[in-house]
Amino acid sequence: MKIGFYPRLAADGIRKNKRMFTPFILTCTGMVMMFYIILYLAVSNIVGATLRQIFALGSWVIAIFSVIFLFYTHSFLIRRRKKEFGLYNILGMGKRNIARILFWETCMIAVISISLGLIAGIAFSKFAELGMVNIMHVQVTYDLSISGIAVVRSLQVFGVIFLLLLLDSIRQVRFADAVSLLRSENAGEKPPKGNRLFGVLGVVLLAAAYYLAATIENPVSALFVFFAAVIMVIVGTYLVMISGSVLFCRLLQRKKNFYYKPNHFVSVSSMVYRMKRNGAGLASICILATMVLVIMASTACLYFGEEDAINSRYPRDINMEFRFDKLSDFSNEHTQTLKDGVLKELEKRGVFAKNAYCYRSANLYGVVKGDAVQVNNALISQAEAINSSYLFYFVPLADYNAMMGTSETLNDGEALLYSYRTDFDSQQISFLDAESFKIKKKIDTFTGGGDTAMDMLTSLMLVVPDLETSLQQIDSVANYNGDRLLQMKWICNLDTGMEPEKQIALYQDLTDTFTDSSVKERLGYTDVYTSSQAFERDDFYGLFGSIFYLGMILSLVFLLAAVLIIYYKQISEGYEDQARFSIMQKVGMTKREIRKSINSQLLTVFFFPLVLAAIHMCFAFPIVRKLLLMFNLSNVVLFATTTSVSLLVFAVFYTIVYRLTSNAYYKIVSDAREEKYRPRFR
Repeated sequence: MKIGFYPRLAADGIRKNKRMFTPFILTCTGMVMMFYIILYLAVSNIVGATLRQIFALGSWVIAIFSVIFLFYTHSFLIRRRKKEFGLYNILGMGKRNIARILFWETCMIAVISISLGLIAGIAFSKFAELGMVNIMHVQVTYDLSISGIAVVRSLQVFGVIFLLLLLDSIRQVRFADAVSLLRSENAGEKPPKGNRLFGVLGVVLLAAAYYLAATIENPVSALFVFFAAVIMVIVGTYLVMISGSVLFCRLLQRKKNFYYKPNHFVSVSSMVYRMKRNGAGLASICILATMVLVIMASTACLYFGEEDAINSRYPRDINMEFRFDKLSDFSNEHTQTLKDGVLKELEKRGVFAKNAYCYRSANLYGVVKGDAVQVNNALISQAEAINSSYLFYFVPLADYNAMMGTSETLNDGEALLYSYRTDFDSQQISFLDAESFKIKKKIDTFTGGGDTAMDMLTSLMLVVPDLETSLQQIDSVANYNGDRLLQMKWICNLDTGMEPEKQIALYQDLTDTFTDSSVKERLGYTDVYTSSQAFERDDFYGLFGSIFYLGMILSLVFLLAAVLIIYYKQISEGYEDQARFSIMQKVGMTKREIRKSINSQLLTVFFFPLVLAAIHMCFAFPIVRKLLLMFNLSNVVLFATTTSVSLLVFAVFYTIVYRLTSNAYYKIVSDAREEKYRPRFR
């Protein structure tokens, strides 16, 4: 044979099947482009080390997803080509010859996809960087560059992916005879056995995942439970969809007044022959839709709520925490001396504190068992440490009343309780069998420092009559391996009314002053931690902006995957149903009746993944909200708004995809190349 024989056959096969190959090539191109852009941002100088790690992780997510998704979509291509390969085999072409055709096809697609993807990635990488810069509120640079690391890594990753696709294609052809290849498109499916058992198991898994998501209280526990719930939802969705499609078709067939109508009869009978693939395809669409909704809603909430998060973590322009070693340092005289020292340093710099509040606080880590708190790590199991861990803050009543403008009173052994990120229903709480407090009242708000917002654990704050008296026994017992577990600090937060640049200069000046050892000795504290809202704002913008940007890119990738699955589902089913509709037209079925039948078939199952994805999202709402608390974001209204908007936007997009893909399906089954089909909703 001539040298160019196999390449010509491969090119001819791609050209004749362009309806199937074009979306696949465009998808591969998009994946390469996204992968390059993410890696380009990961090595860009505009982001710090933490953000580079986030984007590097995002590149691995896209790489792994590309392997899974391209294998899934490539199965549609190879299924469509098997009939052609079977014909080649009957005409005398051996499996090795067919493997050569597959080799050249894969090489052509790989070269086209990777080349176009890299060109598009290089062209759009600067736009992506500018968009990232705009989101992060940092200085713009207009230097165009090409990342050699990103180019090489893209060639490596997608070169391996296409090699695996080639080996899988050769495997499928190698172990199939000519007859099975010819009949591969027309092979019907038997209803899966035990589908009721699968259906019940799927419902149980979904119910268990919904229960976990709805009842979780601790944000740290939510982080671990989330991944388990995701796996349960994925498996449960596939089981419910696969078995549910079988049961659903059977129920429709038993409903005589529905089934024995021309449009419904053809559509339901067509679905019966592809129950497994139909259910698996719908489940894949549902999972991808849920992923898009969760990512869009949560990352958008983080981005638009970044100011709330900043204000929670850094309540004032300047925030200072002075730490002590002894409870005796918490006397009013000592803290007043410290306060006078802070005000004096501010006056030296011509700064007058505004909206200032100062208070004493002692905190202790522990695990709640009933109404008792255990702080000895040796007696705490890992499960208890994850599910029942709390940070306890103790604030003296005098400081609380001064801060909040209240006039609360407490007797010895009584306390006011404020819970952050959790609920605590007990009316009494004891520590180490050393001290017990009766909860006199639960308070709704507390203008505290940012330490509670910073910590991942849930917090309980107890307002006690006096720190030194109330915590004397706890301090003497709360030690583990010689380490003091009770941490004591005096917190002072204030506004300056200065411009951000001047705030940062003041913050750096105060940090240098109060970290000086002579000042520490004179004012009587052991350590100090200072922070500035203006100084930290850029880091927040960078972190939240990069998460939002990565989330939008991943949403776009998953959305593209869902669209392609829908498209291939419609195209493959159209070719399978073409012969059936051709026979129906010969016995008198009109174009109008074909339209009604297609509309009935698509609307029967097409929007079910969207409905189930919306249900998944509703039950995921509580656990995702708990995870957002770890980013200092507690604005439930904002998260509900971003969730609703994401669902609405996705529903509109899904409907548009339905119209476009159903049009392609209609053209295949009716051979209506000139008539434009516009499906109507009923």
